[in-house]
Parts: sequence; structure tokens; C-alpha cells
Amino acid sequence: MFVIYKVFFILYMINKHLLKRLGRCLNWGGAGRAGRGLARMCRRTVCREAEAEALLSPGAMAAGGLSRSERKAAERVRRLREEQQRERLRQVSRILRKAAAERSAEEGRLLAESEDLVTELQGRSRRREGLKRRQEEVCDDPEELRRKVRELAGAVRNAKYLVVYTGAGISTAASIPDYRGPNGVWTLLQKGRSVSAADLSETEPTLTHMSITRLHEQKLVQHVVSQNCDGLHLRSGLPRSAISELHGNMYIEVSAPLGTWGPSGPVAPTHSTLPPQVCTACTPNREYLRVFDVTERTALHRHQTGRVCHKCGAQLRDTIVHFGERGTLGQPLNWEAATQAASKADTILCLGSSLKVLKKYPRLWCMTKPPSRRPKLYIVNLQWTPKDDGAALKLHGRCDDVMQLLMEELGLEIPPYSRWQDPIFSLATPLRAGEEGSHSRKSLCRSREEPPPRDQDAPLSSAPILGGWFGRGCTRRTKRKKVT
Repeated sequence: MFVIYKVFFILYMINKHLLKRLGRCLNWGGAGRAGRGLARMCRRTVCREAEAEALLSPGAMAAGGLSRSERKAAERVRRLREEQQRERLRQVSRILRKAAAERSAEEGRLLAESEDLVTELQGRSRRREGLKRRQEEVCDDPEELRRKVRELAGAVRNAKYLVVYTGAGISTAASIPDYRGPNGVWTLLQKGRSVSAADLSETEPTLTHMSITRLHEQKLVQHVVSQNCDGLHLRSGLPRSAISELHGNMYIEVSAPLGTWGPSGPVAPTHSTLPPQVCTACTPNREYLRVFDVTERTALHRHQTGRVCHKCGAQLRDTIVHFGERGTLGQPLNWEAATQAASKADTILCLGSSLKVLKKYPRLWCMTKPPSRRPKLYIVNLQWTPKDDGAALKLHGRCDDVMQLLMEELGLEIPPYSRWQDPIFSLATPLRAGEEGSHSRKSLCRSREEPPPRDQDAPLSSAPILGGWFGRGCTRRTKRKKVT
């Protein structure tokens, strides 16, 4: 009711202003009979609005409220005013799109009378332009990029404890799209377009993955914290103990979520975090590394893969942490090692990440320390990140290009990837008899000519690769209506 009262008050003030302007146009002081009649009609209109204002006043409402017909009339007036306000907004918006020299005198007067709307529309325009600039990909020119890489190489040499944070940008060279780039998953979904991916069984570790592995071998990188689920860090030869895959691994399924460490520290398992048929005999939770994508049947809040633990028969689940979920698995998330590495780090190198998710984990940025004691931050990304202002250096370039220049500056050779040396084949657990038909994804093989290890009777799926972590799991969570 207070809102309706305010609407009528604004209506009264608008009509009063229009009445004064109309009086000046008609010269009520010496106008003829028509002018005086029109003036009387306008005064009666203002009086009716004043009566309506009085009717909606708190005193009148306290005395007995409004009748049904009065409430309906007030609602009609409210809707009419809202439509008039929207039309006024559209008019002002059309005028603002014109150049100042092209505006008529009447349009100039309308803008002068609508200062609040002009300010609001200009603020919206600035916000849209700022968002558009943040989504643009910017590349440093070659000489500037080389200068920055030399500075980065000095930081890598002098770092006592270097931790690398990686995002989807390091896997785009493997034909796996990122999330917020021009052709990223979130970008396409916001435009209403479908998301598809290359055959994930054909993807291989990129130059950046192999460079990080070599830096770890040379003791220049102590730990890697990854947001990626593609398992390419593991396949590049990086030891399991040196990786924290915060959002899971598409090749790993586990017997039960018995891990007790999350992004905020230790987490005690509860009945809400344990799925049905929890494996109590496998402690710590038993892992099964496969040579195929285990997320075919999984999605947000639905993680069972359809296979069972070889030891206790409990349902296996994937390790993916979807948007809106909280990861509590011990491995492969390895949150404990990630937080310990962050607390020891004096230098952090971020590769191919927008940092819009990682920034929400204060333990990874040592936010409890004073700014002077926090690790130095170096960022390699084509787009804006929320950590740019606090970075010691921002390199606008593709991760593979930057890492190739960096390895040249450090005098290190980048090892080539070989499927025959891919550790996933030696670590993988084969399917048992009867489980060959539990998936339809193409399996990895050591050579491209070698037929994939699978059931010969099960047909290969020709559908687009849209797994639980890449497809259904990529869509943003929508609020469900409560059932009453």
C-alpha cells in the first residue's frame, strides 16, 4: 500500500508540473473562454489525483482500508504508470543512441527533464562496455611478450617454492574448449547455443602440460593445482602426489567419498555426503583409474557410474565436482596438499585460468597473511581476471606460446608426449568380466592404429561427446520450485 501511495504522489507531482507548463502556453491570465475551460478541466484532474492520494494515505487506510473496486482501480493506475515509465525509458534510450548534433530541440528538452533516466541508462551502458572489454582476448605484441617472459623466467629461477595454478586455457590446444573464452562453454550456453567437444579419447597433453612436468622434474615447480577434469596432467607424467585436481578427474571412479578435506579445511563425512551403499571396507576410498571417460551416466548431484567396487560390491561414483557442489573427496582432489603448498609458496604462476572460481578459495591465496607476506602472483591469460590488479606481472598470450618461450629462457628442453610412456595405461584397472558393456565411450589406446580395448559386441556411440562433466554438468544450476 505504501508503494501505491508513492505512485499516486508522483502522479500528482507530474500533473502539477504539466499544469504549470500548460498554463504558461495558454496564458491563463488573459486567455479566452476556451483557455479558462481547459484550465478548469486540468484543475479538476489534479483535484481527483489529490483525492486519490488522500484515499491511499496511511490515515485513510488505518480508518478502514480500501474497497475491492478501489484496490482494482489503484492496480490499474499502477500498471498504467509502469507502462508509461517503460515507454519514457525507451524514448530516452532511442534519443541517447543518436549523436548530439542529430537531436531535435524537443528531444533535448525531454533529456533535460529525465535526468534520472539518463543517468541510469548511461550507467547501464558503461557496465555493458566494461563487461565486453573483460571478455575480449588481448595479445601482447611479440617483443613485449618476450620481455615479460624474461621477467617471468627470473622469477621462476629465484622462487623458493613455486606453485602452478592451471585452468581450461592450457587444454584448448588439445581441442578441449575453455569456459569463458569467445567459444567457451559458459559463453555458448549464455547465447543459447549447444556445446560439443572433440573425441576426448584422441586428446593428448599439450606443450604446456609437458613443460610443467619438466619443470617439476627440475625441482622448479613444487606443486600443481588444477581446475581441469581432463586428466592430462596425470597423463603427462606428473606424479599423483604433485597434483591437486580440485574438480576431479574424468578417468577416475572411487568406491565412496570417505575423504575428509575440502576447500575450507577438514570436513567430517556426514550422511548427506555419503551416497547409498557406501563402501565401509575400503579405507581410504578405493580408486579405479580407467582408460575411458567414466562420467557418461553422471551429472550434477548424480555421480554413480553403474559399476561396483571389486572388493566390497558398493556402487562406484565419479570424482567430478560440478558447479554448485562441494568437493570432499580425498583423492584426486587432494585439497590438503593444495592448501599446504599454498601456505609454503612464495610464487604462484596462474596459467589459462579466469580465476573467477579459484578466487573464492581464500586458502589458496594466503588471505590470512598481510599483503607483504603473500606469494608473488604471475598470470598468463588472454582475458581479464579478478586478480590482475594484485599481480606482479600479467602476460597476455596463449599458454603454449608463453611456456615455449619460458623453457627457452630457462634452457630446458620440452619432452615430447608419447602414448607408449603414458602412465595411465600402467595405472589403469581393467574391467572385470561382464563390465565391458557398462560404457559406450571410446577407450584410450597406446597407438592410434591399435583397436581400443572394449567389448566387440557393443557398438561405438556416434553421438557428440557430452559427458557428465562436459555437457549436462556444464549447464548452470536452476532453482527448483518448492512443492507445497
